[in-house]
Amino acid sequence: MKWIHYATFLAAGMIMTGCKSKTEVPLTAGIRLENLDTSVSPGTSFYEYACGGWMKNHPLTNEYARFGSFDLLAENNREQLRVLIEELAGEPHPQGSIPQKVGDLYRIAMDSVALNREGAEPIRAGLTQLAGIQSVSEIYPLIARMQKDGLAPYFGISVGADQTNSTLNLVRISQGGLGMAERDYYLSDDASIRQIREKYQVYIEEMFRLAGFSEAEARKAVKAVMGIETRLARAARSRVELRDPHANYNKQEVAALKENIAGFDWDAYLAEVGLAGLKEINVGQPASIQEVASVIRTVSLADQIFYLQWRLINGASSYLSDPFVAQNFEFYDRTMSGKQEISPRWKRAVATVDRSLGEAVGQMYVERYFPAAAKKRMEKLVENLQKALGERIDDLDWMSRETKEKAREKLSAFYVKIGYPDQWKDYSALEIKDDSYWDNMRRARNWAFAEMIAKAGKPVDRDEWFMTPQTVNAYYNPTTNEICFPAGILQYPFFDMEADDAFNYGAIGVVIGHEMTHGFDDQGRKYDKEGNLRDWWTEEDAKKFEERAAVMVEFFDNIQVLPDVYANGNLTLGENIADYGGIQVSYQAFRNATRHNELPEKDGFTPQQRFFLAYANVWAGNVRDEEILRRTKTDPHSLGRWRVDGILPHIGAWYEAFGITEQDSLYLPVEERVHIW
Repeated sequence: MKWIHYATFLAAGMIMTGCKSKTEVPLTAGIRLENLDTSVSPGTSFYEYACGGWMKNHPLTNEYARFGSFDLLAENNREQLRVLIEELAGEPHPQGSIPQKVGDLYRIAMDSVALNREGAEPIRAGLTQLAGIQSVSEIYPLIARMQKDGLAPYFGISVGADQTNSTLNLVRISQGGLGMAERDYYLSDDASIRQIREKYQVYIEEMFRLAGFSEAEARKAVKAVMGIETRLARAARSRVELRDPHANYNKQEVAALKENIAGFDWDAYLAEVGLAGLKEINVGQPASIQEVASVIRTVSLADQIFYLQWRLINGASSYLSDPFVAQNFEFYDRTMSGKQEISPRWKRAVATVDRSLGEAVGQMYVERYFPAAAKKRMEKLVENLQKALGERIDDLDWMSRETKEKAREKLSAFYVKIGYPDQWKDYSALEIKDDSYWDNMRRARNWAFAEMIAKAGKPVDRDEWFMTPQTVNAYYNPTTNEICFPAGILQYPFFDMEADDAFNYGAIGVVIGHEMTHGFDDQGRKYDKEGNLRDWWTEEDAKKFEERAAVMVEFFDNIQVLPDVYANGNLTLGENIADYGGIQVSYQAFRNATRHNELPEKDGFTPQQRFFLAYANVWAGNVRDEEILRRTKTDPHSLGRWRVDGILPHIGAWYEAFGITEQDSLYLPVEERVHIW
């Protein structure tokens, strides 16, 4: 896996400087009063106070398990992409050109008549090939071929920066192979999880029957799949354990791998991957890979064939006929997330093109929708936030001068990416043909896999982007010490060109501060300024950090998100620290920017109040109970409500802005608040 910190609201944007010429139109407050519910006290639930109106005016539609203000922005971006893509799909283009690839892939995805006529035929040859496996020895190269197709049986493989030598790329293998992704779905005895597990088995049986298997064969397949996946789940690490970079860094010589995990034909596997002669590899979760080797050796060949066929059926299902798509939706979207209605075909088709030809679409998106001035303004804004974070580091009373100097060096070394990459990906080797939807997806995935494998052992390209420009998100990557803000997020509610600094620092400013703080959260702090996993803290300072972080963990562990379901403070620690730090840093930058030009009260709110309202409005949204449960199990981000009501009680400036006192239910005594960045 890539050690990149993603946050569902992470973003980029532009901030006004706080000054304007005499001819400029006065800037607005930016706050949309209809989003508020002033019948709720800010100190009782600031989330309801700031977002209650939005939630009432935007009830969940059947298409969504969760829908918030930034999802609305993503919808707007999707409409923009649709315009671009449909223009290309509407007319012929030279074979091999980007317009041909984009337009034809969309047209194929939209052709429901052809898809329904084909049924399971696009995967028929693959299923037959798997059924013909005669010996275990055939499985090892087959795993590699299926990984190229994006099906990843048993475990996953990736290439990324070596965490102790961040200038070079290293091959990594990691736990995987689970149809329900998270191990707790196989192991938990909780009633709600047991119900999901039962429905998963129904789903497997239905999909095998759709693929042409008899009822008896389908039932055998269910038993085989559950047997193998449950074994893999028992050996897998928890989501919290996967957050420990030291525990998941186990670089070794391939010769040692063959001894440590014997009985797996590594030579046959690596040769098929395209890595014959590989010298070093990182085995992220050794116990999991050890169990894979054991499963292949001890489970009957018949059961393993069913498991491999399941990986093909399930992985291809979204690109087959409507009955396959419907069954996939029924389990993954309705059962696991609570959605009531599948997204329109055009949205699914746009998403496929976006995933397969992301930077090709992104280049068109940027040319049409991203203003050139935005990138320059963002660079200045990031500079302001870096200065504020540096000031906060200098003022810390719990950190030694020695560690502060190292922290300052890391902050100064941030590599900032804004808007879009300087060099676009070359898709010339990717063929989009007039055959099946699934065959085109296989070629797209094989192209992406080959691009990844080609990086093995080569220098890390710091200019590579891990998100497309049109993405409504952002990230911090510790191994390159970079913060990245794609163009797609530079819109309301993150940024409003007509609003003043109070709004924009509260929204996009916090996002930038959030990403910067990721470099100093419980994971990011373990990497130095070059992106190497190296301890640069004094022992005493590290201990003090952990003591302060434990306050955040305990606080969130006690948040009840559903009856008898509590937030996971350890799983969400990094994102919670980044939210907390992002607010602190951006608020300081806001005060710096307006120190000599104090903003007036607008729409009945002081500039300080508008800052916090803007932050909360980013998280306005509604979510189904099923999705709350799923995210609590799998998502390192806290739920939107608790990114407001769980974080702001730790922010002193929020108390001052809204006059929060001991009489308010959100009030926390100073000694119980988090004090880190």
